[in-house]
Order: sequence, then C-alpha cells, then structure tokens
Amino acid sequence: MSLEHFAIIESTLREGEQFAGANFTQEQKIELATALDDFGVEFLELSSPVSSPQNEDDVRAIVKLGLRARILTHIRCNREDALRALDTGVHGLDVVIGTSAALRRYSHGKSIDEIIDLARDVLSFVREQAPHIVLRFSTEDSFRSSEADILRVYLAIAELGVVNRLGVADTVGVAAPNQVAQIVSLLRRLTHLDVEFHGHNDSGCAIANAYAALEAGATHIDTTILGIGERNGITPLGGLIARLYMVNREMICNKYHLDRLYALDHRLAEMVGINVPFNNYITGATAFTHKAGIHTKAVLANPETYESIDPADFGLHREIKIAHRLTGWNAIKSRAEELGLSLTDNQLKQITQDIKTLADKHVIDMTDIDDLLHERAAANPELS
Repeated sequence: MSLEHFAIIESTLREGEQFAGANFTQEQKIELATALDDFGVEFLELSSPVSSPQNEDDVRAIVKLGLRARILTHIRCNREDALRALDTGVHGLDVVIGTSAALRRYSHGKSIDEIIDLARDVLSFVREQAPHIVLRFSTEDSFRSSEADILRVYLAIAELGVVNRLGVADTVGVAAPNQVAQIVSLLRRLTHLDVEFHGHNDSGCAIANAYAALEAGATHIDTTILGIGERNGITPLGGLIARLYMVNREMICNKYHLDRLYALDHRLAEMVGINVPFNNYITGATAFTHKAGIHTKAVLANPETYESIDPADFGLHREIKIAHRLTGWNAIKSRAEELGLSLTDNQLKQITQDIKTLADKHVIDMTDIDDLLHERAAANPELS
C-alpha cells in the first residue's frame, strides 16, 4: 500500500444525501463542500444533476466555488445522464451500472453482454465529448456479482482505454476484507488502472474493507462524514482517518487538516438531526476519556501508554475522570497539584479511599473531590 498516493472521494453530498435524515439546502451543501475542501479531501462527489432540478442547480453552484477539491458527480450508464452532467462543468463523472443477478433482474433488466455494450457506448461517448474529464466506471453490487461476470465487464472496459479508474462497490455491505483485497488486487494486476472502493457498513466492515482495499492497491476510497448514507451508510471519514493514522501518523497529519474533523462531524450531525455517537472515532464524547485508576496513573505519566491517537493532533484534549469508585490516588494527586494544594502521599491515599467509599454510596462529582481536598489541606496548614 502506498499511502502517499491514495485519495479520498468524499461523498457526503451524494451518498450522504441518501441518508434517512438528510435534506441539505444549497447553503448547507456549500458549507459542507467548503469545510471538506478545507479539511483537504481530494474529491467531492455530488448527486446526479438528473435527480432533481435543485440538485442540478446545487452542482453548478459548487463547481463555481473554485475549490481545490475536484468535483465529481455520480450518474447512471446512459448518454442523457452524461450530457446533463457534463453541462454542469464538473471535473469528473462516476458512471455506474448494476451487475449482480438481483440488479440485472429487478433494476435495469440487462444481460452481462448488454451491460458491456452499453458501457462501451456511453464511456466512449463521454470521452469524445470531454477528452480531459476524469472518468470512472464502476459495477454496482460488485460482491454479489459473479466474479467471472464482473471480470468480463472490467476487462472489456479497460481495453477501451478511455477510463481513468475502475470502481468496486460493496453496495449492501456483504463483503469481508479478504474478498475486497482479492478483487482489488486482481483488477490492479490485470488492468493497471486506478481502483476505487465504495463500501457499505451493514455488517460493520466498512472501515476494515476500505483499509483492505488500500493494502491491496486501491487508489481511491469513498467516505462520508459520520459514515451517513443509505441504510447504515458507508466508510466514515473519521474512521478511515483513525485507521490510517495508526499506520502513518506523520503522513496523515501532513495530508489533511485534522483539527477540522471535530467541527465537520458535529456540524453534519446537527444538519441531519442526530447525535455524534459517544464512542465515535476521534470526535466522540469519550474518545479520549480515561477513568480506571491503573489507566489514569499511566496516562498521567505518559499518555501513549493508553492512547494510540494523540488528541492534540486533532485539536482536542484528553480528560481524566476521577470522581468515581475506580479512581486511583495518582489521579487524585494530580488534581491536588492542579489546585495548588500540598498533601502527603499517605494523605492522598486516604482521601482516595474516602472518595471510593462516598462513590459506593452515591454519585459524586468534581465538586465533591475538590471540597474534600481543600478540607484536608486546610487541616494541615503547615503543608500548604
């Protein structure tokens, strides 16, 4: 995997618009597009201009912003969709058609041979109309499609020499990481084209599958803020960042403005009427919270003992919880020092036991801790 050469295709304004609670205004779309561009994503994928007159107007408005990110739109495999999309001035078209037996039967009704003929026609037409546009061809429901079928399709399209990359889509979240790695590596080896991975999270594997795709040679990964999208959504931007941070912290810190992630997650949550989960990657309320005594002692000495991610890289702070029965005396000592109080280790250990006793009886808070520390310090003025 070459992390220096992968790109994020941020699809909050396409896949994310399919989330149950999403109903973005043009102003909100512009706000999100600008914020994602500030974060540093390389591509923004927008809803098809043919999906509604307002979406077409939205695409045109975002193209006119002149963002650094390249603007893509996702279209069906037909000439009419392509012409409407090209007229908006987007930088790239993401062309898709279903290849699974279910989609061939219940969606468009075409055989594999008919899919190949149609894709050849549409893709060649697009390239004739726009020689320099970024052009992607993807199968839909790739992992419920016959491998033989989709390889026939991909190889036929690759031989045309008109697309920049191929896409594989785990449309209903059935794939496992080894399956993703297998098809991505196969496509890279056989076609030498860039490969994009789009993975849904129905079985909780979206981040693992995206990472497996990158390990296998994928060059582009689709994400949305908080992972929103159809049903359970797709690979979350923050989750992908967290995974890649573990692999190459310096690269990911230099590649993206990580301190923008918290605002992205929380603003999107506000727009679609949900809460950021307490355990969300990086930006959840407890992501950098430490509570158990053995943990807090070590974290106070060296945060890396129980933190694989440095909150400072994301403009965030860790929190040490001490008002509870699991607290340790090192954490109580740290709080006393913050308050400028001088107490012996033996006193601090006794105070810690008293705190545990109180917490066993009822819920306590930091006011209870601070009052107890001040009370004991006041009883020993020679130490203050």
